[in-house]
Amino acid sequence: MAATMIPPASAPGFLAANGWEGAEIRPLAGDASFRRYFRVHRAGTRAVLMDAPPPHEDPRPFIAVAEWLAQLGLSAPRILARDLDSGLLLLDDFGDDRLRETLDAAPNRERELYEVATDLLVALHKHPPMPGLQVHGLPQWLSELTLFIDWYCPALGLEVDQGAFVAAWTEVLAPVAEDGLGPVTVLRDYHAENIMLVGGRSGVAHLGLLDFQDALAGHPAYDLVSVLEDARRDVSPSVEKAMMARYLTATGTEPDLFERAYWALAAQRNTRILGVFTRLWKRDNKPHYTAFQPRMWGLLERDLACPALAPIKKWFDANVPAEKRAGAWAEGIAA
Repeated sequence: MAATMIPPASAPGFLAANGWEGAEIRPLAGDASFRRYFRVHRAGTRAVLMDAPPPHEDPRPFIAVAEWLAQLGLSAPRILARDLDSGLLLLDDFGDDRLRETLDAAPNRERELYEVATDLLVALHKHPPMPGLQVHGLPQWLSELTLFIDWYCPALGLEVDQGAFVAAWTEVLAPVAEDGLGPVTVLRDYHAENIMLVGGRSGVAHLGLLDFQDALAGHPAYDLVSVLEDARRDVSPSVEKAMMARYLTATGTEPDLFERAYWALAAQRNTRILGVFTRLWKRDNKPHYTAFQPRMWGLLERDLACPALAPIKKWFDANVPAEKRAGAWAEGIAA
């Protein structure tokens, strides 16, 4: 069920107890989870209130990752106050300059800003994974892919060969899991709507990070895929190619291994997201996510053109007809 943007009843007391008595609370954003965000104003100052209501949400992973990223010199919101029992956090306000809208208004800055986004991953991947993170490897990749089978296929009336689906993905992803690259900290939702441009900071610290509470220890290609094959905005192929080359040069990673992983994990991520967005529509009453499905199919079709992904392409060609792909969503299927 879509969350309403009414502050929780405990918010005024939480704010008062932490020096923000009488602050005005204004809706800021919701997301694909139960989390909601509000901007609070008091005496010319601002902060962000995160409502992560238990038992649906647990803010402790967000706190742990935010504090660890800050130790590395990256820009994650400072935790100004917390009430874990109520699921309330008061955070630094990074402002309104989000990467998505900045690039919409100034597309000529695309290469410049994606260079910084790529450099941030280079900086992050110089460090071992954050201690305590769960592994993001072959079993997890295969488990995530069941979202396509469990949600997308029933919604489109598809009866598919599930055994062949798992076999094809295993054939493609097993070599990636064993390629020896990583592990690194994987932020998982590193894309243009989760990156802020923070005034007064330069280099990779200019980018403010959001929505990283699901971080895992996984493959270094995953977050580069996330930001360059963005579910919410088109990144030009020339920039994607240049950023992959930039990452490889900066890290000294073996190109053939990395590129194989890049396209395989891109296909895995995009297939998973097709299932996630369908679930958000069907289960959570968030039909607006279905508007992204044609883009997701465009990205996935491009991924499947990679020769190393031939077993997966063969499965899709045999099980998902063309009319059940991007075109199925063009008429507003979720309207």
